[in-house]
Amino acid sequence: MLTLAIKNQAGETIKGVIDHEKQPQLYEATGTELAVLAIKDYAYRPGDQIVVTTTEKNQYLIVQLDETLAPTLVYLAEKQWIFPIPLLATQHKANVETSFLSKRHHLFVRVADAFEIEHYQNLTFNPHDQKQASGAFPHATANVETRDEAVFFAKNAIDGKYGNHSHGSYPFTSWGINQQADAQLTVEFGREVLLDRVHLLLRGDFPHDSYWTEVTLAFSDGSQLTMPTTASLDFQAVTFPAKRTTKLTLRNLQKAPDASPFPALTQLEAFGWNLKQEGYDDGTGRN
Repeated sequence: MLTLAIKNQAGETIKGVIDHEKQPQLYEATGTELAVLAIKDYAYRPGDQIVVTTTEKNQYLIVQLDETLAPTLVYLAEKQWIFPIPLLATQHKANVETSFLSKRHHLFVRVADAFEIEHYQNLTFNPHDQKQASGAFPHATANVETRDEAVFFAKNAIDGKYGNHSHGSYPFTSWGINQQADAQLTVEFGREVLLDRVHLLLRGDFPHDSYWTEVTLAFSDGSQLTMPTTASLDFQAVTFPAKRTTKLTLRNLQKAPDASPFPALTQLEAFGWNLKQEGYDDGTGRN
């Protein structure tokens, strides 16, 4: 069972009309495998939040909480996901200017099908990620984000946006490290996954930007892999024997010896498979 609701800052489900022909009702939808909220005339207010509740833990869901966000496979380790609606002007610099600002809304959450969970895919992709942990995975964090500005948050590195020819506000958001030598970024998966390939897309707003000549990929078991990188504007890839891990960390970033002090990351992709829980066996040996 799934419940999708819009709540105010006090945690109360908001009540209103979904269109002019309907009586006021709670902005809440419940379904066995699909919950949809379609609303014609409600402008989000500061403090509003979208809350997804499930009856079971460890759920894979397909979600879309705003028309400007791509439908996304997310993993909920617990039974609730609280998504604070980003309405601040500083947050909007990192998004399409219309995101969450329309009075018309179409939100949905549904249980993911087996084929959506089990196929080989980019397991870091999550345009619904936010700076603070919200209960949905994957989730990106970093020990530094330039000036604590949304356009340089770690989450930008897993949002599926590839614009790396400039920097700053959308569509050129990135993970910025504020010239910090020990900068590192971690993507938490919320469960164990199996990875065998990583792609990096470095920001290349040259000559403003610099780049890294080498980075280290670290896994939850303590193992590490060194990856050489260049000033390429294309994705750079490394493959390795399939590795079980609950997180992936990018660290030991070696800056090139050039004049610019500003290397940055536009996108991090990690490819592999989800592993079913509790002894599930799909016949591939990946359980």
